[in-house]
Amino acid sequence: MFTSNIGRMRFFFYSLGVAFLEAMAALVCIVGTIGLEGFINSAPGPSRQGMAGAVLIVSLLAVVMRGNIAWRRSRDANGKAWILWSYIVFCAIYAFLQAGTLLVIDFNNPENTSSGLNLLALSIFGLWCTILVAKPVAGVNIDELTSVFDFEGAVPAQSGSGRMSSSAALSTARATPVTRSVPSVQLQGRPRPAGFGKRGL
Repeated sequence: MFTSNIGRMRFFFYSLGVAFLEAMAALVCIVGTIGLEGFINSAPGPSRQGMAGAVLIVSLLAVVMRGNIAWRRSRDANGKAWILWSYIVFCAIYAFLQAGTLLVIDFNNPENTSSGLNLLALSIFGLWCTILVAKPVAGVNIDELTSVFDFEGAVPAQSGSGRMSSSAALSTARATPVTRSVPSVQLQGRPRPAGFGKRGL
């Protein structure tokens, strides 16, 4: 289930599902620790450590799920390994930076924003789009063909047309009359005269 290849649509919807689950889990962590009002009104520092740690654990679990679906999608499209690993590593770095941002952000200071976190998010989105639009591999797996077709086994049965031609040839052979050569018999003695007269005295 977690190792099969996935296409573009499944990768897209799986990614949306992981993002939704991560957002809901992070919200539950914030509400369950200090609450939304306490988070907004609290001062940056040790008072947010429990909340930031819980969000970090949730984000790392989301990174594992994103890495799994990205690996399955990249294998389906035979994507480049450096794109896949860059996406996974950037997602992990973003999870740590996001938890650190929640720990030190000051909502009373509008200028206290992390531009580096936004740039990293754009890089992750670009890698995600690259993995998404990659084309599947075209071709035939020779190992699968050799496993399906056993050339050393019994001879396969004839098709319908082959059976019809064979039966037609057999019926033609039966209908043809067999002629046997009769050996010529050579008569012994004098031939009998052809006339019907009597012999002379």
